[in-house]
Amino acid sequence: MHLKKLSLFNYKNFSEIDFDFDAKINCFVGKNGIGKTNVLDAIYHIAYGKSYFNPLAVQNIRHGEEFFVVDAEFSKQDRTEQIVCSLKKGQKKILKRNGKVYEKFSDHIGFIPLVIISPADQDLIIEGSETRRKFIDSVISQLDAAYLQQLIQYQKIISQRNALLKYFALNHVFESDTLSIYNEQLHHLGQIIFEKRKSFIEAFLPIFNKHHQAITGAAEQVRLVYESSLHTSDLLQLLQDNISKDRALQYTSVGVHKDDLLFEIDAYPIKRFGSQGQQKSFLIALKLAQFEFVKKESGENPILLFDDIFDKLDESRVEKIIKMIDNEQFGQLFISDTHPERTENIIKSTQQSYRIFNL
Repeated sequence: MHLKKLSLFNYKNFSEIDFDFDAKINCFVGKNGIGKTNVLDAIYHIAYGKSYFNPLAVQNIRHGEEFFVVDAEFSKQDRTEQIVCSLKKGQKKILKRNGKVYEKFSDHIGFIPLVIISPADQDLIIEGSETRRKFIDSVISQLDAAYLQQLIQYQKIISQRNALLKYFALNHVFESDTLSIYNEQLHHLGQIIFEKRKSFIEAFLPIFNKHHQAITGAAEQVRLVYESSLHTSDLLQLLQDNISKDRALQYTSVGVHKDDLLFEIDAYPIKRFGSQGQQKSFLIALKLAQFEFVKKESGENPILLFDDIFDKLDESRVEKIIKMIDNEQFGQLFISDTHPERTENIIKSTQQSYRIFNL
């Protein structure tokens, strides 16, 4: 599978631009602020139905315009697939495949397997647990449509239970029977989500360690630790034990929506004890492991987006990554960089076909 063509209309800083891509490596070069990352984000947008960098969809419309359109043509299993994502101010975003509108965006997730490696990944280390949960859920959801629906349903029930807790507080009432219905539903779905996350981490960890060792030369020991209250108790019991707390807080304080993925280096949190270089290597290994995991499970080469990483790494780490790209039969690769000559020298060393776009 590869992206053949991309057209942007009023997307971020672009009024109108078209690209024809190489099936292997494509590089966007130019000064900072010229829109290199925006092109990568448009590709991500087509795969996930949303921006990687800006969760507010309307802010992806070019300033002063009323709408945006991202139009992409893929070659997938010897078929041409056209995916179009568009948004007009004041209306719902529309996602279409071969002219047919998706009723639910979730039905599209996984159709275009894609992994992005970006400086913005630093959020996985510095932000709260929600960011890391989203990473886990994003990888699993690309491969398991049922998991995504279970996750959506779980979040819907959490919202309903929270609304009920607020109603109790506002009206000075309490209905244990009504609450127990939500508890049972959360218990059922939460257990499924927990088991799938646990299985994923068990399968993912050896792949992550392999990539981290390849990038760093096995200089440090790293770990991913799945933290969940369901390791020690079932969710139904946890919900019952915490009802007084939940009534006081007016929201659901326990469950898989509070899980975390701990990042450790030499048995310490990488957020506090890892250098910048160690954190970057950790994150790149994490994303390359995501690539390999999705490839292995789906049987397809995901599209890989490298956003400005050559500017953030020392030469030895860049060299190791490029060797991995060349040796491991990656699929289509998109790279953004501020230095055209550096990019071309790096890419030439791979013996792969490529195109360079000067923006």
